[in-house]
Amino acid sequence: MALQRHAPWGLFLLFVFAAMYFHSGEPLFISQGPYGAGKLIVWSLFVGFLAYSVYCSSQENIFRTIKSIFPFHWARQIGLDLYLGLTISLFIIYLNEGSLLIMALWLLPVLLFANLATLLYFAKNYDSIVSLFAIQA
Repeated sequence: MALQRHAPWGLFLLFVFAAMYFHSGEPLFISQGPYGAGKLIVWSLFVGFLAYSVYCSSQENIFRTIKSIFPFHWARQIGLDLYLGLTISLFIIYLNEGSLLIMALWLLPVLLFANLATLLYFAKNYDSIVSLFAIQA
């Protein structure tokens, strides 16, 4: 039972290791662009959300919880809302990378780990994402 409960976190740690190992480009933890404090904020959000998610998984089984709330309309609406937001995040990954292949490589982690995966991507690539939306003078 404990192994089954922790297996997704092992898979997530493997994903994080691979994402960090194969990262090339901007420094992982230091911003070299405008709004530099934002990178620290995104990393902090990632670490905090990861810690809370691990805590929640130690308290309840996510699949049992989803099964019990799924019959409610608002639960289904929240699920649709989440995955619509994740689709937008995948589109931003595509815009930032310019590659359908790289977006496809992030697809499964984003679908499985939702905002934990997108926060990791945004933290790793903060400067390049900010530059996509920066106003050119």
